[in-house]
Amino acid sequence: MNTAKPRELYHALLAQKLIEELKKRNMDGFYCEKKEDALKQILEMIPKDSLVSCGGSATLHELGIKPALKSDGYNFLDPDDAQGGKAKDAVAHQALASDYFLMSANAISLTGELVNLDGYGNRTASLIFGPKNVIVVAGINKVAPNLEAAILRAKSCAAPLTFLIFNQEYSSFDDLSKDAAEACSQLVITNYSVVKGRIKVFLVGENLGY
Repeated sequence: MNTAKPRELYHALLAQKLIEELKKRNMDGFYCEKKEDALKQILEMIPKDSLVSCGGSATLHELGIKPALKSDGYNFLDPDDAQGGKAKDAVAHQALASDYFLMSANAISLTGELVNLDGYGNRTASLIFGPKNVIVVAGINKVAPNLEAAILRAKSCAAPLTFLIFNQEYSSFDDLSKDAAEACSQLVITNYSVVKGRIKVFLVGENLGY
């Protein structure tokens, strides 16, 4: 029995439903079955003379967007190129003036809300205000059936996994969950974009990020 076709169809139908919900919230939605297709479409969307920046994201890393932007000659402001806390802080502030800001979401409800937890706040700050365009890339694994489930996913799955990037010396799940919750204490729920089409959500029919 070939199980690939039903799974692909399910993902496409799920994405179609979510894109309809995003439209009601003044956000544009796109669906790509493969991450390579998403990468190609995103690069085609961004003019090369635009200032582009991003937030920290395992999804963007897996997508390969950073090396693509650098090798193709885009005007890319990469926070990872900054050395030291003051330099990174300066880049975070410069990113607020970018034409395109790239990020992922910790979770997306099937009703169209974006859910993000942030510690430092630069990623969610750029989502809320500043950049002219925000491109959110999310694997199909980030979709939750409702807002409550999306918040739970962000807190119980995305936050601890993200926290382990910076500190892997835990022997207790409870300690990890407590520290991750404190470090990602800023919860931002985006249920509407005041500027129509400013936020563009690319859904990918694969598991990406945390």
